[in-house]
Amino acid sequence: MSLDAATVRRVANLARLRLDDAEVPKLQAEINGILGWIEQLQAVDTDGVEPMAGGSPSPVALPWRADAVTDGGQADAVLRNAPDREGEYFGVPKVVE
Repeated sequence: MSLDAATVRRVANLARLRLDDAEVPKLQAEINGILGWIEQLQAVDTDGVEPMAGGSPSPVALPWRADAVTDGGQADAVLRNAPDREGEYFGVPKVVE
């Protein structure tokens, strides 16, 4: 499948891209190259190949971890480079009077 210049302009318009007339042939060649790679990938025989991740016929559950804080209590380390601090919090200028 290859795209003509009019289709490239239409796709650019739908993507809200402004193209000069000089850019259309370059973009047309790039898109046609991408479509060529997709056609090559579709020609590969994948019968009997199990998916590596996602789309698996048997759902794979991720292991759960405990919902616990594991890295808290580091206010001094976090605020070490803060320009201003108020206790264990960042100090910020007042924006509403």
